[in-house]
This record gives sequence, C-alpha cells and structure tokens, in this order.
Amino acid sequence: MRTSLAIRSLGGLSAMVAATAMTVPAQAQAQAYEEGAVSGGGSITGKVVFNGTPATRKVIPTKDVDVCGRPYEEALIEVGPDKSVQNTVVYLVDIAKGKAWPAQAKPPQIDNVKCKFDPRVQVVRVGKLDVVNSDPMLHNTHGYYGKRTLFNLALPNQGQRIPVDLPRPGAVRIDCDAHGWMEAWVYVLDNPYYAITGADGKFSIPDVPAGAYKLVAAHPFTDPVEQSVTVAAGKPSDLNIELMNPQTSRQIGSGK
Repeated sequence: MRTSLAIRSLGGLSAMVAATAMTVPAQAQAQAYEEGAVSGGGSITGKVVFNGTPATRKVIPTKDVDVCGRPYEEALIEVGPDKSVQNTVVYLVDIAKGKAWPAQAKPPQIDNVKCKFDPRVQVVRVGKLDVVNSDPMLHNTHGYYGKRTLFNLALPNQGQRIPVDLPRPGAVRIDCDAHGWMEAWVYVLDNPYYAITGADGKFSIPDVPAGAYKLVAAHPFTDPVEQSVTVAAGKPSDLNIELMNPQTSRQIGSGK
C-alpha cells in the first residue's frame, strides 16, 4: 500500500501528487577556493521573508507506524508571524579566496530518526557525509544531484553508518525509497561563506573580504534568489531578501 501525501495551499491551490525526484539547480563548478587570513573584512547580514501563503502537506504513514507515528501536517515553507523564513541557505558564489573552513572533529552526517531526516537542511563542504540509521527498521536513503542518483543505500540495521562522497558543489536532495515522505537537502559548497536562517529568518556571514559578490538565497520549496552585494571593510551589508514563486505544484514522493 502506498503512503498518501497531499499538498495543500491555503490560497486555494490543491493537488494530489505522486512519486518523482525534485530537480534542484546545482551550483556551477567554480575555481579552487584559497584559504587565508582576512584583513579588513566586513559582514553580510540580513533577513529572509516570504509574503505569500505557504503550502502544506499531510503525511499519512501506512507502514512502520510504531516508529513513524501518526499522520501530521507539515509546512513546506516554515514562516513565522513576521513572515520570516527558517531553513534558507544563504551563500556566496565565485569567491576566490578568504577565511578557512571551520575545523571538523568528524564528518557531517544525516540521520534517519523516527522516519524523518535530521537535519532537514544543512551545508557541507565538498567531501564526505555519513548516512546513519537510528531507527529499528530498514531505510533506503537515496541522494540526487538534480535527477541523477549520487548514492542509494539500504540501511537495514539500527545504528548503521555508511560514508558517501559529495564530489562537487551543488544541491543534493535526499529521500527514502521505503518511506517516501522523508526528504532532506544538503547544500554542498566550495567556500565557507554561508549561513542557514533560524526561526527569526536572520542570517550573518562574517569575515568577508571587501569587494563585490553574488549572493544566493536557496530554499527547497521556492525559486533561488540571486543578488549582488558589496562588502565594505569593517561594515555590515544589511539585506532584506524575499523568497518568491513557491514550488507548490512539484511532485513529492509517496511511500513505496
């Protein structure tokens, strides 16, 4: 039996959707990033908002319900009372050199926890990602660059951990072939100038060398927003970014 998923827009648009992979625009391959000391840098700060009516979907688990839980409503775009948007990735592209990546004690990971991915949205550098199963049943974790499969892993055992390679910059959509409502996004970047918005929609990208750049704000369920930004030494460049064109009509996987 297939898991039922309905997407509903409070603005009146409604659709029942079937299983397919979402195409997410990949970041173009850039020149190698050079790490070094930043002298006289500035910062990019701001807030991401969405003024439309965000869609929701109803998730109805029909298998492994003792772990996956009861049906629930899920917002595709998490919007606060002041229109702030959570889980938007804001990052610079085509930056040749700047601060070093923060040190990592271990590779980043994505975990299957109670039939949801944790974290749902994250940023990692080109390299390794550990795929983990914390649930006591099979998950089949499937990652895509656009429509092309990057990895497809069966994890039948609780506590199982499998490393995968993320070889180039781009947005990686992840789903579970066994529980089709599960989705997550890993944004693979080639430089450390990024932020993920919290519940207040705010972001801060510090230690940016003075200069002119292209900034991208990416959310899984809207079109990406690109804009130019100029960073002055010792000063913030405060931005207000509005996400547009929610992808309410795209197809989302159901249980398989």
